[in-house]
Amino acid sequence: MKVETITYKGGLVYILDQKKLPQKKVYIKCSRYQQVADAITRMNIRGAPAIGVAAAMGIALGMSELKTKNKVDFFNQLDKISRDFAKTRPTAVNLFWAIDKMVKCAHRCEEKSLSSIKKLLIKEAIDIYNKDIQTNKKIGKYGAQLIHKKAMILTHCNAGALATAGYGTALGVIRKAHEQKKNIKVFVDETRPYLQGARLTAWELKEEKIPFTLITDNMAGYFMYQGKINVVIVGADRIAANGDVVNKIGTYTVSVLARKHNIPFYVAAPVSTFDITKSSGKEIVIEERNFQEVTHIGKKRITPKGIEVANPAFDITPHDDITAIITEKGVIKPPFKKNIKRIIGNK
Repeated sequence: MKVETITYKGGLVYILDQKKLPQKKVYIKCSRYQQVADAITRMNIRGAPAIGVAAAMGIALGMSELKTKNKVDFFNQLDKISRDFAKTRPTAVNLFWAIDKMVKCAHRCEEKSLSSIKKLLIKEAIDIYNKDIQTNKKIGKYGAQLIHKKAMILTHCNAGALATAGYGTALGVIRKAHEQKKNIKVFVDETRPYLQGARLTAWELKEEKIPFTLITDNMAGYFMYQGKINVVIVGADRIAANGDVVNKIGTYTVSVLARKHNIPFYVAAPVSTFDITKSSGKEIVIEERNFQEVTHIGKKRITPKGIEVANPAFDITPHDDITAIITEKGVIKPPFKKNIKRIIGNK
């Protein structure tokens, strides 16, 4: 299956609207950078690597449509557009990594003509897209070595092709194990409140014909106790220097259950997801989203009106709960602080 989460063609950015899945496969056509930024904010596109790619393409789009012939104005607008994208989602570090790469690309070639800089920005954005897919396939290759032939895998949220430029991180490991003809079975938890597991991961696995069972979030412990889950693989939105992982809300709960049942807990993420400026997960800003994501499913209210609601989008899984982190540079095992520095370096 070839899932095109996002593409840049004909001077436009096309984003697969993940809020319409699995019922409809619809693309949002973006002719202005603000439309790309809105798609990130509204979670029409989500997943740490995917929103990094979207920001890169959005910056390229915004600078391409700029009419000024003055370089000072050009770079002032680059700063503004970059700030606009930085405001869209606060937690996933890939977003800021991609913005930084685009800004540095423009400044590296600032002696060139504005038309040349615009073309180079488009090239950089497409390179970020292509390298993400290559990175995911390397993660899949390393991760599949950890998956035995009759693995029963629990995955949380969606860390598949839809969360990346293609192939996926955690789901990329599962996909590679399936390609290797390993007799795996996947448990997909629904991932309230946004149901990325039920809507998106289930859709991807069904398309790939990978055997899976959908469960509610509060069933994971039961199936672990029954011996029907023997490995957990999740993605990540940001990883601190000590190996603490920030990922979709509910990940920490799964990690505690896995530790209780002596089940290996793996995190699959590219190097771009590491933020070594943060010594631990406690330093990472956790996004708080609209209360209606909890009180409603789609447009239908499921709760009483006028109640107090909390809706953090992510939680922190301490490094002590993690068996290994799978990256495109290899598998990182404890002690994480030492081995992250050795493998990741200064990125």
